[in-house]
Amino acid sequence: MRVLALAPDASSQRAARSLATPRSWPLTGFAESGPGAVWGECKGSAAAPYRAAVDLSGPAYKCSCPSRKLPCKHALALLLLWSAGHVPPGSPPDWAATWLAARAAKSSGTAGPAGTEPADPQAAQRRAEQREARVLSGLDELDQWLRDQVRQGLAATMPQLAKSGYLHWDTIAARMVDAQASGLAERLRGLAGVPHSGPGWESRLLEEYALLRLIITAYRGQGGLPAPLIDTVRSRIGFTVRQADVLSTGEHVKDRWHVLGRRDLPQERIPTRRTWLRGQQTGRLALVLSFAFAGEAFDSSLTPGTEAELELAYYPGALPLRALVVTKDDESDGTPPPGGTISDLLAQWAHALSEDPWVTTWPAVLSGVIPARAPLPCLGDLDGDALPLHPAAGDSWPLFALSGGAPLTVAAEWTPRGLWPLTAWAGRAVIL
Repeated sequence: MRVLALAPDASSQRAARSLATPRSWPLTGFAESGPGAVWGECKGSAAAPYRAAVDLSGPAYKCSCPSRKLPCKHALALLLLWSAGHVPPGSPPDWAATWLAARAAKSSGTAGPAGTEPADPQAAQRRAEQREARVLSGLDELDQWLRDQVRQGLAATMPQLAKSGYLHWDTIAARMVDAQASGLAERLRGLAGVPHSGPGWESRLLEEYALLRLIITAYRGQGGLPAPLIDTVRSRIGFTVRQADVLSTGEHVKDRWHVLGRRDLPQERIPTRRTWLRGQQTGRLALVLSFAFAGEAFDSSLTPGTEAELELAYYPGALPLRALVVTKDDESDGTPPPGGTISDLLAQWAHALSEDPWVTTWPAVLSGVIPARAPLPCLGDLDGDALPLHPAAGDSWPLFALSGGAPLTVAAEWTPRGLWPLTAWAGRAVIL
């Protein structure tokens, strides 16, 4: 189950199952010491066998096949063989040992400098001051742009939007990139889809304009804000916090965590995976982000539906949610997490907005909910409340098939446009 959850699509799962037989793999082995690795040679259509290796500490994958999928069917089949006990222990061949050694050297080489101080503190201070000035200049320009949008009115700008399309948003977004306010640039690019989001788009667009204006005002007056809110404002603008600083100064929380669900966002400039967690003892929520740089695979070490002993370090902010995994002891099949009602979720959402008015997504765990199709796809609970499913979430047919009219426990992302189902439980976890 966990191996197949790593597959990029259903066709990769089917292909991996067909290859997961010892007769297809004349050479296999795994390392019993260290973080662990599996390797093997698979018979293929080419004259030479395909060589696949998996670093289990990532996991990370390498294969000589021409597939652009990560992991490919050979890596998945190798993991299926290993998990079934058909791979003997041994020493890696040269081609696998070279790759594993390079990964180990890269890991050890990046761990040290991340926490070091800059070589020239004065130069670093000058660069920081220059960036603050650029951001303020960019915010002044964005403020004027927002005033122009409101002054002209949405009705007047509609012909312009129809003519220029995404250019209307990309131009001001590019200016924010120049001003080193990348967070605002991404938010502005996201506005391009609002006029095509169905009835009521005008109100949604004005809300986004108001939130942008609010963040401009907050940044200009950050000297009078509490420190956690300053951290939130700066992060929304695009200021980042080094992982080394999060590990050294962030709040550390140890717990056994439910892995509620995850969602991949391949349409982002850097493909992003969001993984949602909730602590069993603390009740804390956490968001772990991973990125697929230059075609690399996502970190798949946290599988939805499982439980894991983790120590997390939280990023600073008025609503601490994003976290780094500091240590991970074990991961096992989990039981359904306790859920709440729709009324509970909306109360949590209201509190989240009071702490961070720019939050757009919130993790939800609902118990005793039944999916329904009419009058629109939604989830209803035993109290008679219901919430719509997100229009972009698709038909969500696995959710309806799993329920069959019976109550479920569902983990989802809540947004103002509806619920995006991630995982459902009807005895066992089903990744949607």
